[in-house]
Amino acid sequence: MNTVTEIMAELKKLGSEQTRKTFARHGAPVDQMFGVKVGDLKTIVKKIKGQQKLALELYATGNSDAMYLAGLVADGEAMSKKELELWAKQATWYMISEYTVAWVASENAAAAELAMKWIKSKTPKIAATGWATYASLVSVRSDEELDLAQIQELLELVGLQVHAAPGRVAYTMNNFVICVGSYVKPLLAKAKAIAKKIGVVQVDMDDTSCKVPLATETIAKIEAMNRVGQKRKNVKC
Repeated sequence: MNTVTEIMAELKKLGSEQTRKTFARHGAPVDQMFGVKVGDLKTIVKKIKGQQKLALELYATGNSDAMYLAGLVADGEAMSKKELELWAKQATWYMISEYTVAWVASENAAAAELAMKWIKSKTPKIAATGWATYASLVSVRSDEELDLAQIQELLELVGLQVHAAPGRVAYTMNNFVICVGSYVKPLLAKAKAIAKKIGVVQVDMDDTSCKVPLATETIAKIEAMNRVGQKRKNVKC
C-alpha cells in the first residue's frame, strides 16, 4: 500500500457501520468517513511509517479515517508552520482538531508559537486546537524547554474564562490544567489552585456517555501515584 488510492480502498474495507454510528454521535461528518477503529488504523501505520508525503496526501482527502491515519504517520517536526495551520483549518471534528493536529503540531519547533496563536482565535475549533496543542506540548517536552511564565499566564486565563468558553474550548482548557498539573512539577501548586477555582466544567457532550474530567480529582490521582512530572515519550495513540 504505497498510494492514497490503495490505502483508501483498504480503509473502506476496514470500516464498519457500528463504528460510523459511534463516531457520528461524537460529531464526525458521516459522509466523510468509513468508520475504521483506531486499532485497525495502527496496522496500516506499520506499513507506511515514515512516508511523510503520503501522510500529507491522506490528510488532504478530507476523509476522517485517512486524516487520523495521517496524523499517526506524519512527522510534525518535518512540517512547516503553513502546513500545520492548514491542517488546523481543515480539521473536520474534534478527534482531528484536538488530537491529530495537536499531536503533530506539538512535535514541531514552533509548537508553542502556533498554540498561542490558535488559542487567541475567535473560531472555537481553532482555539480548542491551540489549547490541545499546548497540553500535548507540556506532556512531552522537558520543563527546561517550556516557557513556565507563559504557561502560568495560560492557567490564569483558564481560571478567568473557562466557564464562559464554547464547549470544546472549555473542554480543552480544563484538560490543559490537568496536563500542567500532571507533567509540569514546578507548576503543580498553581495548576491545583486553578483546578480548585474552576471546579466542575460543564460541556454538552451530545448523545454520548463522555464526561468532562474533574481537574482536581485527576491531578490528585496522578499525585497519589507519585507520577507528577513524568513526561510521555509520545502523545500519539
